[in-house]
Amino acid sequence: MSLTGTPFLYSTAVLAVVALILPLVLWSRVRGPKPLRAAARLLMLLFAQGTAVTLIFVLVNNQNNLYDNWADLLGTGNHVQQAQDLGRDGTGGIAVKRLPKVKQTFTAASGPAMGSAGGVRVTQLKGRVSGVNAEVYVWLPPQYDDPAYRNKKFPVVELLPGYPGSAKAWYGSLKVHEQLLPLMRSGQVAPFILVAPRTNLLAGVDTGCANIPGQVNADTWLSIDVPKMVVDNFRAQPAPRGWAVAGYSAGAHCAVKLAVAHPDRYRAAVSLSGYNDPIGERNSLAAQSPALRAENNPYLILKKSAVPPRIALYISGESGDGYQAGVALESIAKAPTTVHVVFLPRSAGGHNMALWRPQVDTVFRWLTLQMGQNHAQGRDGSVTGGTGPVTGSAAGTTGTTPRSPSTAGSTRAELASGTASRAGAAQKR
Repeated sequence: MSLTGTPFLYSTAVLAVVALILPLVLWSRVRGPKPLRAAARLLMLLFAQGTAVTLIFVLVNNQNNLYDNWADLLGTGNHVQQAQDLGRDGTGGIAVKRLPKVKQTFTAASGPAMGSAGGVRVTQLKGRVSGVNAEVYVWLPPQYDDPAYRNKKFPVVELLPGYPGSAKAWYGSLKVHEQLLPLMRSGQVAPFILVAPRTNLLAGVDTGCANIPGQVNADTWLSIDVPKMVVDNFRAQPAPRGWAVAGYSAGAHCAVKLAVAHPDRYRAAVSLSGYNDPIGERNSLAAQSPALRAENNPYLILKKSAVPPRIALYISGESGDGYQAGVALESIAKAPTTVHVVFLPRSAGGHNMALWRPQVDTVFRWLTLQMGQNHAQGRDGSVTGGTGPVTGSAAGTTGTTPRSPSTAGSTRAELASGTASRAGAAQKR
């Protein structure tokens, strides 16, 4: 029985009701010695508590798409077939453009909201370069099958969840395709292909977007294998002009890191409540040594870059949860790099879907403009300091002044790394 399926949800709900009724009906009818009666009543109470907790977990999991299946929940899933040392560029010397085309079969994806707005499709991809074998979810814009667009290639946005998190979360929890469908039809947002690859690749750890020889090549999976598959199977624009990456929480960290590290593969990145230092996620593989932390910290990568990359970054967050990371990147960005920082007041919510879901509209209007999709009619008021969230400034763009000090009590070192506090790592999801 699927962890996220309707049958399991209904079963847990029925069991919770039965567990509640049992003590009411049988409490005074239990027979036998006093110790036996006490044990029976205790078991009924434990059964009631256990089923209630299970039901709450299932509801929360379905709402937030934390665990996609039983293997993810129990920590038995492993999607890494091999993890060779692929070098600094993550290719291992392989001429990726010369590899044979990847031909994939797609089926309709199952789960909450996966069948809406035209439906999400899924395929099982064996990464030829990364050695990762995992699922990838794809949603096509309404114009894709329109005869008027039969010769058009579409821009792509790669969507990354937090940790723990399912690749389905952007569709099931954030409703990204449901929100964007009317905006794309009306021309307010460009018709993007939305791609959500699995990021939970090893049991019990956040593989994030790091290449760690002998363990995982997550960076290569996300930035080489998945994009190649999409370009080979759909009318997708080539990188970097037509590619962007977006994420929330741990996925936000990865989105910025991928764009900063690979400006030849991505033109823009969106970070919702992210961080720069991998230690922002306590279970991160990239945080297990100072060297790995430095190699996967977008702030340090950008700071050491000999030539400023031609990328645009959109970073939103509350004080102590994403905002300082954006300010840190903004402070070192040099043209043609642009950093647009959005300050969210505490009243906007917390580190959860309720905070990120309403930002989908603004984020994709921004992506439409930044990626040169000017035929769309969208306008992002926050970029020019108009309506929308309170903003900081971007490199080359002036915004309004945030309502709280940019340091928010962080030390200079914390501001530089973009991590407000080590304790805050426990709150990242």
